[in-house]
Amino acid sequence: MKPRFGLMRGREFVMKDMYSFDTDETSAKDTYNEICASYDRIFDKLDMEYVKVLGDTGDIGGTLSHEYQFKAPIGEDCILSCNSCTFSANLEVCHERKCPKCGEENNVLVQNGIEVGHTFLLGDKYSKPLKAFYLGKNSKPQVLHMGSYGLGLSRILAACVEVLSTDTDIVWPDVLVPYSVVILPPKAGSKEEQVTKDVPENLYNYLEDSVPSLRDNIVLDDRLSLTIGRRYLDAKRTGYRYIIVINEKSSGDKPLYELNDTKETDRLYLSQEELVDYIRQNTKF
Repeated sequence: MKPRFGLMRGREFVMKDMYSFDTDETSAKDTYNEICASYDRIFDKLDMEYVKVLGDTGDIGGTLSHEYQFKAPIGEDCILSCNSCTFSANLEVCHERKCPKCGEENNVLVQNGIEVGHTFLLGDKYSKPLKAFYLGKNSKPQVLHMGSYGLGLSRILAACVEVLSTDTDIVWPDVLVPYSVVILPPKAGSKEEQVTKDVPENLYNYLEDSVPSLRDNIVLDDRLSLTIGRRYLDAKRTGYRYIIVINEKSSGDKPLYELNDTKETDRLYLSQEELVDYIRQNTKF
């Protein structure tokens, strides 16, 4: 039985908080835009389908707020996106299924989303009552302008798994997967084991030496009492991007290695050099 909302059911998560302090409203807005651009780069690197939307400042307050949302049917937020002017906002801000920017009613899309980040331009709401001043011109105290920013780190992990995974297998973004490659040697006592004795470890070392991003990023599954099939299923459930199976083709003068790309559902037989090229070209380290 799968619980409703899966991993997202847990409401508590680790948060990365940040606060900015600037001398005036213009500088505070520049800082706000710079940090939002940094968040954009983080989510771009995750290679997840996300959208930055206008958010409700709510109880926190301030003059401007944006939310970072992963589009997902399981999400509890509703996101309005206008196809006419590219405006996007949390439906809480719009109050109705109509674009507040251009007035479009028909060419709008409402989707569910999972909030994974939030930014606020706070102005002097907190700095003024807390007397957070700096000495300006003529040594007169001036109020600081604040910004507040947060990424839900463990929530991002849970949301990635919920959005990408299937009913049977975990799927991770390349940059978050615990290990990119798993190597499956033959079962102990099998004919394949006799002819590929040193192949798994040699391949492990070759991949680490050839692709720096794979150093400490490869697992050698040495549970040799289990069949290849059992370990293969375990590997898919764990979420390794690449599953390399060592078999009879992996021995001889021109060895070939069975590469299973779980993201692309490809099964290829490649040489060592071709393995390296494929992983380099298809992985977003």
